Amino acid sequence: MPHLETKRLRGRGAVVALGVSVLLTAVALPAQAKVLAKVNGVEISDDDVKTALDDLGSGLPRQLEGKARENYVLDFLIDEQLVVQKAQRDKLGESPDFAKKLAYLRDKALMESLLGKIAKDAVTEDAIKKTYDEAAKNQKPETEVHAHHILVPTEDEAKAALKRVKGGEDFGKVADEVSKDPGARGGDLGWFTKDRMVPEFAEAAYKLEPGQISDPVKTQFGWHVIKLDEKRPKVFPPLDQVREQVSRYVAQKAQSDLIVQLREGAKIERTEAPAEEKPAEKKPEEKKPAEKKK
Repeated sequence: MPHLETKRLRGRGAVVALGVSVLLTAVALPAQAKVLAKVNGVEISDDDVKTALDDLGSGLPRQLEGKARENYVLDFLIDEQLVVQKAQRDKLGESPDFAKKLAYLRDKALMESLLGKIAKDAVTEDAIKKTYDEAAKNQKPETEVHAHHILVPTEDEAKAALKRVKGGEDFGKVADEVSKDPGARGGDLGWFTKDRMVPEFAEAAYKLEPGQISDPVKTQFGWHVIKLDEKRPKVFPPLDQVREQVSRYVAQKAQSDLIVQLREGAKIERTEAPAEEKPAEKKPEEKKPAEKKK
């Protein structure tokens, strides 16, 4: 099992693993560190596991939690140390190329440490609330609708479906039987704004009043029968629902602001002019008639 786990986690490359391990083994363990394993006499502590968890966190299997997660990383560190010791015996750490890579890793670790501190300091409750309030204030008034639809290939099929629902059959039942939109169970599209749908569909849906059913509507996807359920002003999500996204934005903005500030105060000289990039050809955004609001 450990060798398989090493394969899963070596995405950062063997060089990174070797470089980090050399740095770890070169530093004396703090007095309070608890030794969890020894590999040919080299100690691996709970502090090492914590450092590795911070580094590898996003690459670990999601189903692992608590002690199982720590044991998984400890096995990785044991395998890593075995590989490191072999690399040291082969004197791979003495080459000029390795020294360059180690210097790069040191710079990268310093950068990540500073940016991490900047992000941590920036994400305060006041900053989160201020950012959220500004976003809520700047949201333009907009109407969103909740609708169902039936999507079929031909106009005749759309007319047949329309006849069934106007004859009293349940719209959702008919949709489940004939609609070609697999993403809308019972034809339910959820809540959406006008810009989320292709123009022909959006125009037809927004002309309806709650409870009304449209005549067949043609779009690039086929023929639709639309039933409008409700209309309402678009509701800005509560802070608790978007706290994670707001926190991420605050952190990233603080980091970006620092980079801009450092660039403005630095003397940066390029020995070669950057290559001119050709503007990418902008493709029209393809909208789906049954795209659910997430």
